[in-house]
Amino acid sequence: MNTAPPRTPPAQTAPTHLEIEPSVLYFGTPVVLLSTENQDGSFNLAPMSSAWALGQTVVIGLGREGQTAYNLGSRPDLVISLPAPAQWPAVERLAPLTGRNPVPAGKPQGCRFEPDKFAAAGLTGEPSHLVRPPRVAGCPIQLEARAERVQPDVSGDFVLVEAVVRKVHADSRIVVPGTDHIDPAAWSPLIYNFRHYFGLGPELGHSYRTRTPRTSTGPAADPALADLAPR
Repeated sequence: MNTAPPRTPPAQTAPTHLEIEPSVLYFGTPVVLLSTENQDGSFNLAPMSSAWALGQTVVIGLGREGQTAYNLGSRPDLVISLPAPAQWPAVERLAPLTGRNPVPAGKPQGCRFEPDKFAAAGLTGEPSHLVRPPRVAGCPIQLEARAERVQPDVSGDFVLVEAVVRKVHADSRIVVPGTDHIDPAAWSPLIYNFRHYFGLGPELGHSYRTRTPRTSTGPAADPALADLAPR
């Protein structure tokens, strides 16, 4: 007969918060690829993780010395392409490249000039409908836009861009059939989380404001969506 006293579960302790000073505040933001036009008519492609949407406007934070900020100052058309999680290696291949020659002094060590970033990243451009810069083929969501306001941020180190979206292209596999809604169960953005790449996990719930018709309760079953569905 077992006469040992029952185990007492460990006491629950309140989480302790630490005061820290992280070098960056990339707390889980979507990655976008920005296509812009260079002065000679060629095109630049740059990865960016400081972007958010408000209505039909996308606000973007750029390094002041980068080629993208330089281009948008005089050629405001751009394309904002959102890659899927499986495309993170191509995004990372772009990370150490710049379209500026010579390389600006403020760029991180190891950054090098590359005139053809599409080829260097293993990506392909496809024609846009309303703007000159190309869309990034293979990206499930592509936004043709125009930078209506480009201005320095409060620190002077960055440039804030307010871009108005003029046309949205979405992979048919992530659109609710017969609607203009992205199916959140079929689409997962590539998330840049403190300089590490992630996709989304399973859905936890939805806002009372959602208007998206529910066509499924989880990721689409089509194997072709394996790289697009949340994990």
